[in-house]
Amino acid sequence: PGMMMAMVRLNVPSIFIYGGSILPGTWRGNQITVQDVFEAVGQHSVGKLTDEELTEVEQAACPSAGSCGAQFTANTMATVAEAIGLALPYSCGAPAPYEIRDRFCYAAGEKVMELVANQIRPRDIVTRKALENAAAVVAATGGSTNGALHLPAIAHEAGIEFDLFDVAEIFRKTPYIADLKPGGKYVAKDMFEAGGIPLLMKTMLEHGYLHGDCMTVTGRTLAENMDKVKWNDAQDVVRPANNPITVTGGVVGLKGSLAPEGAIVKVAGMKNQKFTGPARCFDSEEECFEAVTKRDYKEGEVLVIRYEGPKGGPGMREMLATTAAIYGQGMGDKVALITDGRFSGATRGFCIGHVGPEAAVGGPIGLLEDGDIIVIDAEAGIMDVQLSEEELEARRKKWKPRETDYQSGALWKYAQEVGSARYGAVTHPGGAKETHCYADI
Repeated sequence: PGMMMAMVRLNVPSIFIYGGSILPGTWRGNQITVQDVFEAVGQHSVGKLTDEELTEVEQAACPSAGSCGAQFTANTMATVAEAIGLALPYSCGAPAPYEIRDRFCYAAGEKVMELVANQIRPRDIVTRKALENAAAVVAATGGSTNGALHLPAIAHEAGIEFDLFDVAEIFRKTPYIADLKPGGKYVAKDMFEAGGIPLLMKTMLEHGYLHGDCMTVTGRTLAENMDKVKWNDAQDVVRPANNPITVTGGVVGLKGSLAPEGAIVKVAGMKNQKFTGPARCFDSEEECFEAVTKRDYKEGEVLVIRYEGPKGGPGMREMLATTAAIYGQGMGDKVALITDGRFSGATRGFCIGHVGPEAAVGGPIGLLEDGDIIVIDAEAGIMDVQLSEEELEARRKKWKPRETDYQSGALWKYAQEVGSARYGAVTHPGGAKETHCYADI
């Protein structure tokens, strides 16, 4: 996403080229990815895997170059790159080792000269409708919750208001149709060989889930790019949009007394989307990870990791080690986890991130105490704590800011400037405040 943000900020004619996904590993006849390694650590911690088996998984999971192999954050944002119009069709689906990638790079070099000649710039492509298309493919693929952070940040560079709640509204209206890990069974290589990202976009366009009139880096509209794409009946990676896995997207936005500025959860592959339980509070990921590895938590609890947001971290780390350990221990559907930090795209289970306002600015998550009852309903889009407003206000008056370990240098500077996850955790006023952009200098 940082590359796409730079393209939009500078507004120089350009084309996004993705590095490509890793190939899946194989262990005991099953396809595995880096997700399986993290979950194997959890299995190992409770005696479900031996030292030798854990080593086998580690050595098998990553057999080639490339980004993490399923619909985790990198491949989610690669899907976004095609849907938003900044990448050539099919180019973001080809795995890293495939030689066809050379042809995409060559074609991009030719096409970018056409963009220069025709003065088609990134901000001509990244419009409100294009951002809605991008959010729709995240939902349709059960993609990473980080899409709800990165899309507002890209929009910010273009001067477009498009926050977490806008993303969540698109998620709510979009069917989940791609059976991809971590919620499903296939990896990025399977998606490419089934027909690539255009196969997904074709059925979404045909059933009214994409705006076809958006300009793309081909110099044609999205609908024109999809004209020659044919449906592939000989695959089951992507379903037709009128026969979805679930009728709402694989990622859901939440709001309530515990998250007035919103939160996000991946529900792809989850059978139960409601959870109520007592809070167990940790003021860093390390504290929670230590408790999890010692199995020092109880079924039914809501584990709370706070002071890991944009300011509080600082930097909003992802919590994959902790969430994968929980899942590996077989507790993924027996506890919930909430945080003002982020999750890896490989995270699965009842894990809610981007809770805002974050603890570092006195948000409700920072006022929680062990035993407070938290109510989560992903179907209704609600996350509340069973405390009166009077009790929350009384705690707010006693709350004091917590210093990080970074009191100078780049991370200190970042913490002073960074904003809420709701708006993409950005650090500057954005395109709306510009008097000129780089391409016009």
